[in-house]
Amino acid sequence: MKKHQPSAIRILGPIVIFVMVMAPVQAQTVLDGAYIKEHTKTKRVVPYTHIREADVMYARRVWREIDMREKINHPLYYPITPISDRKSLFDVIRQGLLTDGSITAYYAGDLVEEDEFKTPLLPSDLKTMFMRLDTSYTEDPDNPGDMQQVIQEISLESSDVKRYRIKEDWIFDKQRSKIDIRIIGIAPMIEKKGQDGESKGFQTLFWLYFPECRYVFANWEVFNRENDAERRSFEDIFWKRQFSSTITKWSNVYDRKIGVYRTGLDALLEGEEIKQSLFEFEHDLWNF
Repeated sequence: MKKHQPSAIRILGPIVIFVMVMAPVQAQTVLDGAYIKEHTKTKRVVPYTHIREADVMYARRVWREIDMREKINHPLYYPITPISDRKSLFDVIRQGLLTDGSITAYYAGDLVEEDEFKTPLLPSDLKTMFMRLDTSYTEDPDNPGDMQQVIQEISLESSDVKRYRIKEDWIFDKQRSKIDIRIIGIAPMIEKKGQDGESKGFQTLFWLYFPECRYVFANWEVFNRENDAERRSFEDIFWKRQFSSTITKWSNVYDRKIGVYRTGLDALLEGEEIKQSLFEFEHDLWNF
């Protein structure tokens, strides 16, 4: 009776060859940290306090612009490339729009001045906005002197969004005797460039209804410069007003921006005067 050699050893003449059979190694789950972070990921949104129209003694609508280049606003802008535990504000918005479908973008109008949430954008519109085709011409290396067309896909990166526009209401609720600030909408803005690369100002991409965005912003961490264990969420940053901004418009009879009748430093000073008037209104309500 012929004997069978073990599968791991084959004898060929005087040479013995060992065949190692490697069993598949099961993937291991590695915890990148000392503990599992669950607080922010499972955080629930604190609902707004109900306000009756009869209790609104004073109301004013204000438009602001948040510049990501200011140091206090860097936690909203970085990281430009997503990492394991953090994303920039625009990357969170991108995921909510294109992947999760948890928020809705609204058309900013042909003049990019419409902010009343009238026309929702379709997924196809968003894909076109986030990925555009750039056509250029270059010399054909095989035929010197001849130009050939080159079409390149250019994606909208988080680093391209350097400003955000905010629309908010300042309301004095006499029932609670306090000023309540409610952000109504937020809009990412990109810088427009000319053919020679010169800047032509900033343009609004689309508008987002902020009360809807709160449920997305509440589950993403923002970097804390002092303590990694006490990070806030994007919702906390806006709720606690931990950002710097410039007022560009407030409700007026002409419905015009500050930039229409003030320019440069005068426009900034006008915005600061509006901030001061809002502060003084609340301050002057009380007599001690």
